[in-house]
Amino acid sequence: MESLKKKIQVEGIVLSSEVLKVDSFLNHQMDPSLMKQIGEEFAKRFRGENVTKIVTVESSGIGPALMTAYEMNVPLIFARKRKSLTLKNDVYTAKVFSFTKQEETEISISQKFISEHDRILMIDDFLANGQAALGLIEIIRQARAHLVGVGIVIEKAFQAGGEQLRRRGIRVESLVRVQSLKDGKVTFLEEVTAQ
Repeated sequence: MESLKKKIQVEGIVLSSEVLKVDSFLNHQMDPSLMKQIGEEFAKRFRGENVTKIVTVESSGIGPALMTAYEMNVPLIFARKRKSLTLKNDVYTAKVFSFTKQEETEISISQKFISEHDRILMIDDFLANGQAALGLIEIIRQARAHLVGVGIVIEKAFQAGGEQLRRRGIRVESLVRVQSLKDGKVTFLEEVTAQ
């Protein structure tokens, strides 16, 4: 997705060889036009899959997931990271380790929102080590729902998450795949394979 690549090149900040900061347009401040394009692209890629619900983890995945849900005309459900007073019983839960925050949290979704009849599309902003995706997959498994695929805005292809999901036979559609963040420069996977 060229508009996303350009945004990353212009506004993305490489903090280290493993961390790309995109908070000016994706996961702190959001660019609504870009979010709309992202939703349209995921809806196009997963057209024909009969998706009944979109699932993500709060909070960074909500923007792209909501726009995808809007384009597909299906509900969005986001897994909560903190227990709410209104979300006590009858929840599916999974443990997730955050590389960025260096902490483990428990995510949860109310059982009333996912059932064995659902065809779930998972959307998230980043895929690095795959921990958030694996947590959501565990919740989908507990609900006996069907996972049709995973849509990722930015995949760090140099980390294990994408490969781990693909080895499990899960369809992963990443709008942009970053091959490297070395020397403060973003190199996209296609640039490496084209050489």
